[in-house]
Amino acid sequence: MTEAASHPIADEEGTGGEPVRRIPDIISLVKDCYGELRPAERRVADVVLDNVKYAVDASNAALAQRAGVSEPTVTRFCRAIGCEGVRDFKLKLAQSLVVGALYLDTSPASEGDAAMPFWNAVFGEARRALQEAERQLDPGELEKAAELIARARQVTVFGLGGSSSALAQETQYRLFRYGVSISAQCDPYLMRMTASTLKPGDLVVAISATGRTREVIEAVELAKHYRANAIAVTAPDTELARACDVRLTVAVPEYPDTLKPTASRFAFLAMIDLLAVASAYKLDGPARETVRRIKYNAQIHRTGKEMEPLGD
Repeated sequence: MTEAASHPIADEEGTGGEPVRRIPDIISLVKDCYGELRPAERRVADVVLDNVKYAVDASNAALAQRAGVSEPTVTRFCRAIGCEGVRDFKLKLAQSLVVGALYLDTSPASEGDAAMPFWNAVFGEARRALQEAERQLDPGELEKAAELIARARQVTVFGLGGSSSALAQETQYRLFRYGVSISAQCDPYLMRMTASTLKPGDLVVAISATGRTREVIEAVELAKHYRANAIAVTAPDTELARACDVRLTVAVPEYPDTLKPTASRFAFLAMIDLLAVASAYKLDGPARETVRRIKYNAQIHRTGKEMEPLGD
């Protein structure tokens, strides 16, 4: 038995201080312990990994029969990966299946080149996401958002998780070049700490594909408590959207392929680009001057010499 499997899964503290029971990833435990199992136990593991749903629903006798082993061997297999017995194993396996069933299925193939079945899916989903953003985005809300950015004393962007963190950084990169005082926060504790420092005239841009990320919503509510304004870049009719003053929202259905990047990020990138350009036009002269300075000094850095004057 591995060290990981020999220890019970401990309770963790949630964001509100309450204990949260972590669901063990029993499927990963089976895979990680596979090399340490006896040959007969490996046959049970093979049956489980080949069809997890069958393993959850099958009786102990049926599981043993399919694996070609005795029922006590199934029990020994369950204990070898850190479970108390067959019942405990099936309970944890069912929980693991609920969380990760989508990722155990074979990804659907798309039409097109058989060597690259994902080709049409990626490009097609990107085009559709941009079309949905153009169709759903409210120009009036974009105008309000740009006005808030142009007037803000400072802007902070909140985004948590893989895509939203990257989008928060992208928002910072888009807006700082127009002279906007802006920072991006992608850590939940830093979000709360930053929100606590905000004042009237400050602005939060909160990014969440689902609009349900609890840490981002709480940080926005804290910023609002200190009378900062807030813009949501999120899905429509969500708690995050309702918590903000201005709502830039789009809903993009995802193609059911777990290996493909989420299509919604194309829509969100388009919204961020629109927001940045609209803000730049609001700032106008100062934005143009800041971009000129950046381009001038970037050129000097690349060439290692001052810009030469134009000839007569």
